[in-house]
Amino acid sequence: MPAITRIFNLNDSNWGRGSGGGSGNEPPRRPQNDGRDNNSGGPPDLDELWRDFNRRLSGLFGRKPSGPPGGGNNGGRRFSPSSRGTGVGLLVVVVVVALLWLASGFFIVQEGQVAVITQFGKYKETTRAGFQWRLPYPIQSHETVNLSQLRTIEVGFRNTSRSKVLQESLMLTDDENIVDMQFVVQYRLKETGARDYLFNNRGPDEAVKQAAETAMREIVGKKKMDFVLYEGRTEVATEVAALMQQIMDLYRTGVLISTVAIQNAQPPEQVQAAFDDAVKAGQDRERQINEGQAYANDVIPRAAGAASRLVQEAEAYRERILENAEGDAARFSQVLTEYRKAPQVTRDRLYLETMQQVYTNTSKVLVDTRNGSNLLYLPLDKLMQQVSQETSAGARSPSAAGGSSSVNVPPPLAGSVLPEAGRDALRSRDRNR
Repeated sequence: MPAITRIFNLNDSNWGRGSGGGSGNEPPRRPQNDGRDNNSGGPPDLDELWRDFNRRLSGLFGRKPSGPPGGGNNGGRRFSPSSRGTGVGLLVVVVVVALLWLASGFFIVQEGQVAVITQFGKYKETTRAGFQWRLPYPIQSHETVNLSQLRTIEVGFRNTSRSKVLQESLMLTDDENIVDMQFVVQYRLKETGARDYLFNNRGPDEAVKQAAETAMREIVGKKKMDFVLYEGRTEVATEVAALMQQIMDLYRTGVLISTVAIQNAQPPEQVQAAFDDAVKAGQDRERQINEGQAYANDVIPRAAGAASRLVQEAEAYRERILENAEGDAARFSQVLTEYRKAPQVTRDRLYLETMQQVYTNTSKVLVDTRNGSNLLYLPLDKLMQQVSQETSAGARSPSAAGGSSSVNVPPPLAGSVLPEAGRDALRSRDRNR
């Protein structure tokens, strides 16, 4: 440390003026140092320090001073090469260069990324995140691939939906209509797909775009236009993603399709107005169909109910007619049996029952008498009404225990009964006619 202080003593006022100090008219001179006594004069000059460094460096490479000191640009010394010094110097240089070359093989891989190492251009291995080392260039090299990055491609437009690319967006449907499809595909790389992504395809991102366009055209070509534009968007996007993944696996691109999102699906602008009119007409048709279906749902059940009621009434009528017919036949058989036993009594009974039925349903009776052409009017309706009132009144009045109630027949009704002889006369006259 004192030696360095003596060399760089900048506070010395006589530095550069010589040992004697000189006169005031003499110009300043550099301090002289012959290398034999550093304490006799001032500190050495910067040029002297540089020459000393060159001498030491030359000695490191095998050049040693020779000849008498003094004179010349090298302080009066000449250097001659030394084989041993040269070898040591070259070895040091080689070692330093080799260390620097080996140190260039260290690299850092960030989280979510992998490094693909190639040896003389051929795939060697894939390294994970962390501090890694490989053989330096040109033996080995590496390329970093981001696996966690979500990549996006746009098909049919660029940046905004107004910037359309018609060559990509116009597609033909199954019913021979043209639709304008604009969609976005998002994808990332598989965990083991870095090698395939770099070496199996020249342009993997462009391959994803072409596969997306191909898959969308194939799926849309199998669907109807209305299905693609309205209710089938989600289904179409799902099928396109599945088909794209199959294509990417077939080409071994190392790509994993995440989502396919349809941004816009519409008819071409040239036929948009006509298509809107067709859509409105279709909506009107659906509305009228729905109204007709609602009317049918209201009328058909009622008609079915009425038809069922008529069928049931017809069935009941048939049963009633059949039962009545069977009953009449059974009664006729019984009457026939009784008639064979007592014909006169049966005849009178049938006559009385028939007349009772006739008089029950008739309010007026005309009777032809033999005495003249006068007609006798019998107010049977009034008489029957009077009888019914008296019968109901007698049924309401309390009767004695064990007794019976009697109904008084009015004289006109009692007098209207024809005697047996009159009845026989009427019967004989009817038969004669």
